[in-house]
Amino acid sequence: PSRPPPIFEASQLRRITRWPPSRQPRIPAVQLPGGREVKRQAQIAADALGVGMDAVELRIGDSALPQAGGAGGSTGLASWGSAIVLTARELHRRLAAYGGQLPPDGVIVDGGAGGPSPHAEAYSMHSFGAHFVEVRVDADTGEVRVPRASSVYAAGRIVNATTARSQFLGGFCMGLSMALHEESVQDERFGHYANHDLAEYHIATNADVGEIDISWLDEEDPLVNELGLKGIGELGIVGAAAAVANGYWHATGRRVRDLPITPDKFFR
Repeated sequence: PSRPPPIFEASQLRRITRWPPSRQPRIPAVQLPGGREVKRQAQIAADALGVGMDAVELRIGDSALPQAGGAGGSTGLASWGSAIVLTARELHRRLAAYGGQLPPDGVIVDGGAGGPSPHAEAYSMHSFGAHFVEVRVDADTGEVRVPRASSVYAAGRIVNATTARSQFLGGFCMGLSMALHEESVQDERFGHYANHDLAEYHIATNADVGEIDISWLDEEDPLVNELGLKGIGELGIVGAAAAVANGYWHATGRRVRDLPITPDKFFR
């Protein structure tokens, strides 16, 4: 089983500008996440505001906009999404104060999320995963193959099933690559890396990846943050290499504790 560190959420600020129906609500942020994060933030904003996604303009990458934390440590969507939801709630309260009528010039609301959940010290808020793999080892060459794998995760609320599956799948492939291929070779004389390009630093490719089944458990955690989100950035990687190494031990009786598991280690 795999279990990354507890959920951590960075402080985030958001500004929502709500214009009359002829113009779009704007949710700006300065962080530059990947394309899937942009889509998921827009989904969260549309749901929180009660509008369609085509009515949301997500503005990103402008230093004139409110401060946002970095993308890393599986903190992104949980932090950004919580800030968007809390700011949207404040917008709804502001509109209620106007009697439900939007002023001609629109409304600008600044808000944000203040960091980790206040319940983090009392409750476990981890994401979890379990990997099951089939490992085959050629008795003549020592070559290792993983023709089948299945991974199951519990990671809180899944905002977008398509992008979440892709992230879990990509993470597992990175773990597979860690187990069988990736190795940094350091020059003992000069201290620099001898294999510093993709011609010599080997990574898993399509031919190395067999059939992989990805699934997750529906999980509700009302204490972790406003949306019940947990990080999945590293979850697919954690434990995957260990599962392959355990499968290798089951097939050969050999314990390899220095990755990658290259063919030569079968004969030593």
